[in-house]
Amino acid sequence: MTPPSNSIVPADAKTTELVRSIGNRFAVQGEFVCGEEINSGHINSTYRATYEQTDGTQQRYIIQAINRNVFKDPYAVMNNVEKVTRHINSRVLRLKKDLGGQTLNLFPAREGGSWIEDEKGTVWRCYNNIEGCVTYDVVENTRQAYQAARAFGSFQDLVSDLPSGKIIETIPNFHHTRQRYAKLMEVAAADPMGRLDSVRAEFDFIRDRENLVGILLDLQASGAIPERVTHNDTKINNVMIDASTDEAVCVIDLDTVMPGLALYDFGDMVRSATSPAAEDETDLSKVQMQMPMFEALVEGYLDAAGSFINDVEVDHLVHSGKLITLELSIRFLTDYLEGDLYFKTHRPGHNLDRCRTQLTLVERIEEREPEMKAFVRKVRKPGTSR
Repeated sequence: MTPPSNSIVPADAKTTELVRSIGNRFAVQGEFVCGEEINSGHINSTYRATYEQTDGTQQRYIIQAINRNVFKDPYAVMNNVEKVTRHINSRVLRLKKDLGGQTLNLFPAREGGSWIEDEKGTVWRCYNNIEGCVTYDVVENTRQAYQAARAFGSFQDLVSDLPSGKIIETIPNFHHTRQRYAKLMEVAAADPMGRLDSVRAEFDFIRDRENLVGILLDLQASGAIPERVTHNDTKINNVMIDASTDEAVCVIDLDTVMPGLALYDFGDMVRSATSPAAEDETDLSKVQMQMPMFEALVEGYLDAAGSFINDVEVDHLVHSGKLITLELSIRFLTDYLEGDLYFKTHRPGHNLDRCRTQLTLVERIEEREPEMKAFVRKVRKPGTSR
């Protein structure tokens, strides 16, 4: 993977020695030249190491320390990453007969395995640096929306024959919206911070939509939609874009890969890409469901995933966007009522602002739901599901 250029800073002497000592424990080639610190992520500590080859060329690698405060079981995370990257590379090799396309690879540790642990108990891994690519933090146009959706659809396609039972659920019930809703009701009943009366409108809006929270869970329980291996963080900044062609190359940031529903990934794309407003926008008039963005997401996703998802999944693409948006609003409101314990806040009422933004997007989706469903039906190619 290649980090944004404005996030790369030269490492000081202490950090350089850290990068060198960690990098040399992996099966990288050449002599260590320099290390750089990458400040684009918010969870893991990331560095880039450069090694000079015998022919004078340079090879770069991404070295990353897993944040154990966030990922309590880094070994389970690495189990998932290892299985998924190996499976994807095997599929690419079988389909294309070569690995000319760029994919995410783990470099093995010299002592064996795909990661190391230092004397402090920190788990480290080493990836290839995907050259010639950029990432974007915000979807700026429909081409980017199409490419991001196609990339995540391709990711799901490549792991569609990987049994979900081989992947560990590192964050149990992450998208169990019924449990998220029940938690909100529990916290609201206790009202530990005395804030419920000030958010009655938001609380009632969510409660009026209780019938939505179990629809996908019930379909899964009935066998109508299957459990699959899913990414669970389908924002555009997790897609590598070729700088020269502006086409998606591969999906990165696999720490949240878990068993789940394909619709959760598509729903989060709708949530994060269709509105131009920031997640914590206070001017709710800026919150919109942009049909051109939604249409690009549908086209890109179905171009890549349309051969393996079934008709029931396609029929619930629009619902998934509404559901994941509602789910996040439930989480924000729950945290606000509890006293802002989970999400980082930067101002009073920050979680409430986030909740209101999501709820407004739910409203905008509901307003255009018939139009959105009609477009999905138009794009869907008959007889391509299995």
